[in-house]
Amino acid sequence: MAEDGPKQLEMPLVLDQGLTKQMRLRVESLKQRGEKRQDGEKLLRPAESVYRIDFIQQQRLQFERWNVVLDKPGKVTITGTSQNWTPDLTNLMTRQLLDPAAIFWRKEDSDAMDWNEADALEFGERLSDLAKIRKVMYFLITFGEGLEPDNLKASVVFSQL
Repeated sequence: MAEDGPKQLEMPLVLDQGLTKQMRLRVESLKQRGEKRQDGEKLLRPAESVYRIDFIQQQRLQFERWNVVLDKPGKVTITGTSQNWTPDLTNLMTRQLLDPAAIFWRKEDSDAMDWNEADALEFGERLSDLAKIRKVMYFLITFGEGLEPDNLKASVVFSQL
């Protein structure tokens, strides 16, 4: 029996608790010592967390769609990073944040998800290219309007060519 079209791969965005904690410690350390961030350094704000996708199949992926579910009304902004973190946990610099970001929101009294479709699609297509050269991709997710990591389920669906 022949297969119907390309195989679909759904890759979840997974909260990187260790890296998020490390970045929060950097903020606290600077505050305690009364120091300022490096020029161009991006410090993690309280409503931000670091997520990652581990690319299982790196070659020949084509972006299909985002799967984002918020279990209550609010907004999340998913920003990709060009940062390839190493064990020494180098600091994230603002120049390493990729444009455009994908923004998803759910309004009060609605179960439907809305998003900035053109930017989210462009960002998703860039992920296909990045998957060719990366084993892991990191994301900075900003939670708004009372949302937190427990309220989000997100993944990216690719077709394998």
